Amino acid sequence: MTQWILIFITIIMANVPWIFNDFLFIKKFPSQKKPFAWALLEIVVLYFVTGGIALFTELKVVGHIQPQAWEFYAVTFFLFLVFSFPGFIFKTLWK
Repeated sequence: MTQWILIFITIIMANVPWIFNDFLFIKKFPSQKKPFAWALLEIVVLYFVTGGIALFTELKVVGHIQPQAWEFYAVTFFLFLVFSFPGFIFKTLWK
């Protein structure tokens, strides 16, 4: 059950940059459109926030954090990008 909750949180967090026009929920851009580079930066920041949530959950459920190599973080980052694809399609290609 915990895995499904983490996947759901990841999907939500991956689509936040494309759904909202604010940068990390801070009203920064007076215009309606957020620059694409800011959205990519927000994806990176939210990836680390989601990873922190996952590490905290692993620590509380398992009792320790399993050490991972760089391949794990590369795969999870690109999986995070795949999860953000529906929001990207909705925000940039449908408009």
